Amino acid sequence: MSELTPGGNVPLPGGALTVRVPGPFDLSALITDDGGKVRGDGDFVFYNQPAAPGAVLRGDALTVDPSRLRPGATRVTVVVSPADPAVPLGRLPAPTLFVTDPHGRHVAWFTPPRPERETVLLLAELYRRGAGWKARALGQGYADGLAGLARDFGVDVLDDDTPSPVVAGTVNAGHPATPPRPPAAPDPLGFLPLVNSARARAGSPPVSLDARLTAAAQQHASAMAAAGRLGVEGGDGVAVHQRVTAAGFLYLTVGEHLVSGPRTVSEFVDHCLGTDGPRRTLANPVFTHAGIAHAADGRSGDTFWTALWATPLTPAALTRTAAEVIDLTNHERARAGLPPLAPDPALTRAAQAHSDDMAARDFYSHTAPDGSRPWDRAAAAGCTRRSIGENIACGQRSPAEVVTGWMNSPGHRANILKPDFTHIGIGFAGGGRAGTYWTQLFGG
Repeated sequence: MSELTPGGNVPLPGGALTVRVPGPFDLSALITDDGGKVRGDGDFVFYNQPAAPGAVLRGDALTVDPSRLRPGATRVTVVVSPADPAVPLGRLPAPTLFVTDPHGRHVAWFTPPRPERETVLLLAELYRRGAGWKARALGQGYADGLAGLARDFGVDVLDDDTPSPVVAGTVNAGHPATPPRPPAAPDPLGFLPLVNSARARAGSPPVSLDARLTAAAQQHASAMAAAGRLGVEGGDGVAVHQRVTAAGFLYLTVGEHLVSGPRTVSEFVDHCLGTDGPRRTLANPVFTHAGIAHAADGRSGDTFWTALWATPLTPAALTRTAAEVIDLTNHERARAGLPPLAPDPALTRAAQAHSDDMAARDFYSHTAPDGSRPWDRAAAAGCTRRSIGENIACGQRSPAEVVTGWMNSPGHRANILKPDFTHIGIGFAGGGRAGTYWTQLFGG
């Protein structure tokens, strides 16, 4: 795998390539010709328009098949902006871009200099050179957000003093730099009054319906109905958590209700309230968004329901979660008479990249599909510490749950309590079959 510096390039293999930027970022892409201008709205791939010929965006991963790009396209420019428009890039970790080949092997990676006032960053471009394609590292930022991007790439800009709808491929220079979030989903089933009334009785705040969660719920309910059975994994082999992230909802916490039998949404809610575990999920105060859908099994006549509950992943929430894992870890070290571990930026980058990788490529191992091990990933992230250790976990829904699990496992406990370790990095990602993926990376 090649580490790129600004302006550096590397040849790319044939076939579909995957570009990933893990972390609290929104990823988008601009498809252009040699002149560097888009032809129209269809050349802007972003949150609300996640696909174009030869380019598909799913969460933090952009898949590009150069052979299937529109006629005349010779360049794909990869763009990042903060997932939370209120948080400037300068307050986030420097985004790291990874390029992998069709077999999942890493081809190149690039971390630009830490942004300062920039609100949008051009990370890299994939471009045609002769009969082949190359990747070039850029690192160019715009302090004026998407307006500057539009100026250079020919995207139409709406610039007025009043909020206005933003259509795919069009940006509004007077509004946040990130592509707009979809509006709240409609509620034709009358779900919200029922669940928010129950949540109010439990002392929990209301949730709102999210179009992405509703789309994922519909896909999963339909898959269960087609298979004629309930399951976290549908008959098509896709887990419900994978559907959530594929729909573009990156979550910090997630819960689900998978039910068959109720004929109406009222019967569904009553069913969930009638059992302790489902009732706790419905009333869980940490959830802020929900989605619900149902589908009928034409053979049996049963109705299959999927309700999804989630809290979105924001930079602040990710930072708090990592800090809580470190605090709990250091509490265990203090009980053993050991000094605390200090956060380390390089270890954090490597740990976060590994959690993101496990969620995106649906594996669970200290060895990544490209063969890299914890010390390889630490070195690639710029860590120079002599000893490296790693704990991973999947499926746990909170920092307390994951640290307790590690402490109850002799091998993981030994890493946490190893006297030689002095620093730590934490990674967390939602998705994959397990739902959550945690990484502790230690250095000494």
